[in-house]
Amino acid sequence: MAPRKLAAGNWKMNGDLAALDQLDDMAAAAEGATCDVLICPPALLIHPMMARIGASDLLVGGQDCHHADKGAHTGDIAALQLRDAGATHVILGHSERRADHGETDAMVRAKAQAAHAAGLTAIICVGETEAERDADRTLDVIATQLAGSVPDGANARNTVLAYEPVWAIGTGRTPTLDQIAQVHALMRDHLSARLSDGADVALLYGGSVKPANAAEIFAIAHVNGALVGGASLKAADFVPIITALDAA
Repeated sequence: MAPRKLAAGNWKMNGDLAALDQLDDMAAAAEGATCDVLICPPALLIHPMMARIGASDLLVGGQDCHHADKGAHTGDIAALQLRDAGATHVILGHSERRADHGETDAMVRAKAQAAHAAGLTAIICVGETEAERDADRTLDVIATQLAGSVPDGANARNTVLAYEPVWAIGTGRTPTLDQIAQVHALMRDHLSARLSDGADVALLYGGSVKPANAAEIFAIAHVNGALVGGASLKAADFVPIITALDAA
C-alpha cells in the first residue's frame, strides 16, 4: 500500500469550547477527501470535540501520553484514556515537549509503545535546532532521533513520522524545498531499511505550513502530509491546506 496522506492540526495549548465552531468547515472538508484529516486539541477538548463532530470523517487525537497505562502520575494522561475519549492518534516527541519537559528519545520510544498497545497511531516528531542546522548536523540529528524514538513494533498502520525543524515552528520561516526533500529522503531510507513496510509509513512535514506554501511542499517526494500548528486553529486557514493535500 502507499502511504496514507494526513493533514494533522496541532492546537497546542490553544482553544476553548467556542473554538469548536471551527470544526464544522473542517469536517466538511474531510468528507470524501483522499487524505485523512486530524485535529489534536488540548486533552480537555477531546470529548466535547467528539460530541461536536459526530459521525464525521474528521479524526481527533491527543498531544502527548504517559508511557504507563495508569498509576500515580499526577497531571499525566494515559494512552488508554485518550483512546477511551475517542482519540485515534497521539503526537509524541514534539520539539516543545523535548525542550520544555526534557523528553529524550528513549522516553518518546516508551510513549510510542504505550500508544501502540492502546490502539493509537503514534505521530513521532523529529527535528533539528537552528544551531544544529547551522553546524551541518541536521541529517545526523534526525538519524539519531529516528533510531532512538521509533520502537521496533512500529509499522505503517500504527506510526506516522513528522519532520519539524525546530527553528521553523511558529516563526514563519520554512526550509528550502531541497532541504525538506533531503530530510524526508533520509527518513524514508531509514524506515525502509528497518521496517518491513517502511516504504508505506506516512511522512509529514511541519513548521510554518500555511495555505500559501502547502501545495509546493506537498509536491516534494516522500512528503505525505503536514503537521500544522497555528494555521490549524481556524478553518479559513486549515481547509485550504487540506484541499492542497487532497489534490497532491
